[in-house]
Amino acid sequence: MVTLFLTTITVEAKKKATPATWPDGTVMDAWFTNKTKINPETLGRQYMVTDYGVNNDSTIVQTTALQKVIDKAAKEGGGVVVVPEGTFLTGALFFRQGTHLHIKQGGKLKGSDNIIDFPVLTTRIEGETCKYFPALINADGLDGFTITGNGTIDGNGLRYWQAFWTRRSWNAKCTNKDEQRPRLTYLSNCRNVTIQDVRLINSPFWTNHIYKSDHVRYLDCYIYAPTSGIYPPDPKRGAPSSDAIDIDACTDILVSGCYMNVCDDAVVLKGGKGTWADRDSTNGPCERILIEDCHYGTVHGCLTLGSESLHDRNIILRRCHTDNANRVLWLKMRLDTPQHYEYVTVEDITGYCRRFLFIHPWTQFFQKGDRDLPPSRCNNISMQRIKVETPDMFDVKPSDKYILDDFTFDGKTMTF
Repeated sequence: MVTLFLTTITVEAKKKATPATWPDGTVMDAWFTNKTKINPETLGRQYMVTDYGVNNDSTIVQTTALQKVIDKAAKEGGGVVVVPEGTFLTGALFFRQGTHLHIKQGGKLKGSDNIIDFPVLTTRIEGETCKYFPALINADGLDGFTITGNGTIDGNGLRYWQAFWTRRSWNAKCTNKDEQRPRLTYLSNCRNVTIQDVRLINSPFWTNHIYKSDHVRYLDCYIYAPTSGIYPPDPKRGAPSSDAIDIDACTDILVSGCYMNVCDDAVVLKGGKGTWADRDSTNGPCERILIEDCHYGTVHGCLTLGSESLHDRNIILRRCHTDNANRVLWLKMRLDTPQHYEYVTVEDITGYCRRFLFIHPWTQFFQKGDRDLPPSRCNNISMQRIKVETPDMFDVKPSDKYILDDFTFDGKTMTF
């Protein structure tokens, strides 16, 4: 009898099991449930940087010596570049196929605060492909790249931040690119990437930027930049545009268990900007993005679509807590760019936010082009089981430049 009972329960459980789905009803790939951590010891030979000409000295910039270790590992068939306890100062580093980065607890890669240590090259920034500066850690066209360990990548951003706010004090129209600042990490054209457990702090500009990549996981990372107190003439200023994770024309991205506290938006979807952005092959959509079980400190937006977005589809933010978000879901409607945001679900959010849903026209650095654009559109936006404390649940400004269609809150249709 006992065996028969257990068998019956098992059969019934199997019958009831249903696969997870995206907001549009398509089945979510099992990849999104795999949060198994990478063991760096399984990735090949370990290259302890201090065994290959890198000094444990925090006062000298050692970009050349560190790059030689990466290149040696690549030449010898791949392996893990290991940063031991101590602080190692460096400019831009470029990882090769088969190489990985492991930073031991107490170890720190610290960025140079001199922009000359970041060579100008063709890269992607703020929704366009152009000449700019690389990040501190760069990976292009890699399959299987990993960053592991409980150590720290520190962007050493203070001088960059202060230079930006000084420039803004005499030129209120200066853009992010006018003050020369590198990012912390940049992945482009990569796949099957895992960044786990590491501390990613004090980025001069965006903290993590991924472009035209797929199957990228951020697991249990600590992402931080100060939100005030860095600029003596105005102590309210923090690290400008230090976005936690910018997802730019990517598919299949998982952000799980991360802590994010930055002086701008946390997870941001991008893909291009401008009147003809949808005709530019360097741009693209963001699809199948899952953010779950994260903790937000102070951020401008927990999940932001725009301002450089074209088409974002099948996006989920769930089971997250916010201490002090200005907004939880922010849809930036850029009036000079054709945009479509659809099938976005936000659920099981707790904590405090200044505003929960925020939709306004986005006019910063607006550049009207020579094209008569149809209205942009947001549709199939679902919010459910929201338990936040907020003085303003919905701050929505309709416009004849965009259509807001099929918004629901706990299953009830919303109209604006």
